[in-house]
Amino acid sequence: MSAQAPPTPVVFIHGLWMHSTSWRDWVALFEAAGHPSMAPGWPGEAATVLETRRHPEAMNGYRIGAITEHYQAIIAELPATPVVIGHCAGGLIAQRLLGRGFARAAVAIEPAPFRGVPRLAFTQIRTAAMTLGCWRLRTNSWSHTAQSYHRGIANAVPRDESDRLFHAFSIPAPTSALRQAMLANLAIHRDATVDTRSDRGPLMMIAGSNDRTVSAATVYSAYKVQRRNGGVTQLAIFDRRGHSLPTDHGWREVADAIVEFLGHHGV
Repeated sequence: MSAQAPPTPVVFIHGLWMHSTSWRDWVALFEAAGHPSMAPGWPGEAATVLETRRHPEAMNGYRIGAITEHYQAIIAELPATPVVIGHCAGGLIAQRLLGRGFARAAVAIEPAPFRGVPRLAFTQIRTAAMTLGCWRLRTNSWSHTAQSYHRGIANAVPRDESDRLFHAFSIPAPTSALRQAMLANLAIHRDATVDTRSDRGPLMMIAGSNDRTVSAATVYSAYKVQRRNGGVTQLAIFDRRGHSLPTDHGWREVADAIVEFLGHHGV
């Protein structure tokens, strides 16, 4: 009798300004369904939100390429090729991992744009301009305030919920990674690129209609590039949702849609 294949692991990758513990409800959900799940932090990120805030310099200078390689090394130690679910810059990294064969399937939630995605919304550029225009932040880390977090990240939920999310999960983020994503079509480096032509598994792309950090229009532009691939590519837009979509009170609606997508495609 042949040995049963191990269950598909799930790896969660957070985005800019959020700590890995923001995935705790997702990890619990997928673990309960029998899938070993993990949400490793970015390189330089401490185990807790408070400790990461105390030492923001530990994350200085990290670029998308180095962060991707960090997750590749983690995945290489797993007993089976995982599903990778990423948000924001984590969604960009999830697509990079899928294109490189490090993921069986991927979900990119409000993903940062990759090279070749032409459309950036004005609100998105305004959100990034707070850091891109400051020379001293070129390789350092930058943190939101509660006010800017509500304006740019959690704009679609009440201010009290935004403040709760901010205090629970918000951390400094390396502006190097932000700069690469926002200037992907201008930069000569290739960190913000995705292999959209290689054979790959299913990809689900998710947008929030009210997102001010990665607009629905930007996600749709990326989807139009990805759907040229022979693999399954699906787009879902959640109405009246902002960039806090995976962590705010409506997270379960998003998670259920992802579970349905993965189950439908046999992952």
